[in-house]
Amino acid sequence: MAISISCSPCSSVNTMLSLSSSSQCLPSKLFFKPCKSFMLNSRPGIVVNCASSDMGSSSSSDYESFRQAHLPSFGLSSNGDARKPSYKWQRVLLKVSGEALAGDNAQNIDPKVTMAIAREVASVTRLGVEVAIVVGGGNIFRGSTWAGCSGLDRSSADYIGMMATVMNAIFLQATMESIGIPTRVQTAFRMSEVAEPYIRRRAIRHLEKGRVVIFAAGTGNPFFTTDTAAALRCAEINAEVVLKATNVNGVYDKDPRQNSDARLLDTLSYQDVITKELSVMDLTAITLCQENNIPVVVFNLNEEGNISRAIQGERVGTIIGGQRRAATAELQQ
Repeated sequence: MAISISCSPCSSVNTMLSLSSSSQCLPSKLFFKPCKSFMLNSRPGIVVNCASSDMGSSSSSDYESFRQAHLPSFGLSSNGDARKPSYKWQRVLLKVSGEALAGDNAQNIDPKVTMAIAREVASVTRLGVEVAIVVGGGNIFRGSTWAGCSGLDRSSADYIGMMATVMNAIFLQATMESIGIPTRVQTAFRMSEVAEPYIRRRAIRHLEKGRVVIFAAGTGNPFFTTDTAAALRCAEINAEVVLKATNVNGVYDKDPRQNSDARLLDTLSYQDVITKELSVMDLTAITLCQENNIPVVVFNLNEEGNISRAIQGERVGTIIGGQRRAATAELQQ
C-alpha cells in the first residue's frame, strides 16, 4: 500500500534526506517525483511515496511524527484533494441598518442585537469567509429627517449622521472583540483617536488576515446614504455580495405593514427595483450595484442564523441581481 502526501517545495528535499540519515525517522524506501496533480500558491510540490511492505509499526509511527513535525499539510487530505468550501461567497459586505441595531426601540442600541450579530459573524469567519460591515446611524440621528430644524442645513445634518454611524461601529467593535473576533473600524474621515482612516489596501489586508473590518461615517460626503456607502465599499474591496440586514424578511410587492396580502419576493432584477421604485436601497446604491454586477440579499437580521444561511446561498429573504444556488451544488463543483 502506498500513501501520498504534500510537502514542502523541491528545495527542501536535501534537508529531508539529511534528517532521514541522522534521525532515522523516515522510512528506508523513498523516492521523490515532481507533483503535477496540484499546485499550491503557484509553486510545485513533491509527492512522497512510502512502500509499506518494509515499514513496521514503529517505522510508521516515526514517519508520522516526522510528517507532523516537518511537513506542512496545507489543508490537504491524505489523497491530495483540497478541502472544498461549504459557503457560497468568500468575501462579503454586511450592511446593518441603524434601526436594526435598536432592536425593540427601547434604547438607541440593543446589546442583545449587537451580540447576536457578533456571534453570527464569528460563525462564518471560522469558515474562512472574509466579512466587512457597513453600519447605519438611523437609530441615533438621521440627517435627512433633521435637516431644516432650527436652521440645520442638510450637509451639517448628514455630517452629524455620519458621526452617529461611528458610535454604532465602535459599539459593535467592542462587542465582537469581547468574544474574540479581531475587528478594525475605518472611518471615511479622520478620527485617528478612535479609529483608522479608510485606506482601501489596508482594509483588504485586514480581511486577508481574518479580521472583520467595520466601515463607518458613510462615504464621508453629505447627500449620500449608508446604502450607497455599502455598495461603494463592496466594489472597492472586491466583495462578492452585499448582505442587507433589516427588520423585515425581504422585499415585498406591497407594504406588509399596510397590506395583509403582501407577497414576499424571492428574486428581483436591478431594473425591477428601479422601475417599480421599491424602497430597498436608494437609486444611487442600486445603480452602483448594477454597474458592478454586485448581488444584494435583503433579509431579516432578527431571525437567528440568517447571516450564515445567506452566505451559504440558502433561501433567505430576497436576492436582487443574482440567482440562488444551493450549498450542496456548490460542494459538488
